[in-house]
Amino acid sequence: MQKMHAAKMENSKIRPEWYYGYDPWLITLASALLSLGLVMVASSSIALADRLHDAPLYYFWRQSIAVLIGFSFGFFILRIPLSTWEKFSTLMLFAAIVLLISVLIPGIGREVNGSMRWISLGGVNFQSSEIVKIFIIAYVAAYMVRRSGQLRSTFSGFIRPVGVVTLIAGLLLLEPDYGAAVVVFLTTLGMLFMGGIPLHRLFVWMSAAVLALGALAVFSPYRMHRLAAFIDPWEDPFNSGFQLTQSLIALGRGEWFGVGLGGSVQKLFYLPEAHTDFVFAILAEELGLAFTLIVILMFFLLVWRAFVIARTANQSGKSFSAFMAYGIGLILGIQAFINMGVNVGLLPTKGLTLPLFSYGSNSIITSCMLIAILLRVSFENRNHVDREIPEPVLSYVA
Repeated sequence: MQKMHAAKMENSKIRPEWYYGYDPWLITLASALLSLGLVMVASSSIALADRLHDAPLYYFWRQSIAVLIGFSFGFFILRIPLSTWEKFSTLMLFAAIVLLISVLIPGIGREVNGSMRWISLGGVNFQSSEIVKIFIIAYVAAYMVRRSGQLRSTFSGFIRPVGVVTLIAGLLLLEPDYGAAVVVFLTTLGMLFMGGIPLHRLFVWMSAAVLALGALAVFSPYRMHRLAAFIDPWEDPFNSGFQLTQSLIALGRGEWFGVGLGGSVQKLFYLPEAHTDFVFAILAEELGLAFTLIVILMFFLLVWRAFVIARTANQSGKSFSAFMAYGIGLILGIQAFINMGVNVGLLPTKGLTLPLFSYGSNSIITSCMLIAILLRVSFENRNHVDREIPEPVLSYVA
């Protein structure tokens, strides 16, 4: 009897093809956030889309196309072994630097709202900072594997990745993209901490970075206006504090259970960027505090799942895969935390989208690619191999 039960258990681990190589928790959470994000993009942008494009669902359809493109890239990434990412990590670093320099060159980079963050390719706007996030995670993860001993024991081993990330952050600040620079810096800091770097070195680097970013804020008039608006948005509610005050009004109107899906007043040209940077505020207004707490919990579980996958990879001796998963979990969690913090007035305003949720083709595609890499790590954890996903699995999920 026990033998039959053991045989059943063994077969149950192999036969369900849908589970072969995939993490159901991760798929469920990412799918739920993407689906809810599409609903909120449609709801928050309907008035703006009707006014600007005479098509109420204009932004919804564009976001849906971006999700499909993200899925396509994700299926391609699922077939790439993690060893390939490790092998080409240095090349990715050079590609990241080239992209960030190119976007600053007039004629190549495209300026939108005073920032040079986009490269126009055949009528399609490509935001270089999004793909750079993946490249930096891959480079730092590979470096931590190659130089693990030097990284922990010598200052020169530690200062090399710090110098590289400082260069990347500097190029991002030139665009300027203050939010992306902060996200890249904090993600790298978290990855180095996970790699066992002595805390005093991380503290010194963090202190130097805080001083440098603080100096940039002090000597940049528009950043000082943002800081002043953050400290007391009601002092100038119709100018520098307008965006934050309108976001807080949306949060207050939502109360516990919201005014109902589609019932937001703030999206009717009161709250700027209602479908991008401040979609979380519209979510709070329409669905209330109860639902916003559910969304926060979903992001928490997403990061938790990434860390579980990373720990499993580390226990299996797959150090690069583990650091990649840690980096992805950190970058998704940090960016979500900053976006939500800005919406509720805990952090100064930054141009960061909510991953898997806000409107933005580049952000959605990159988020789908990050989730696909996590799924690949999970696949290699379960199968203890370094090969492509079998065709039957791809045909099932497709």
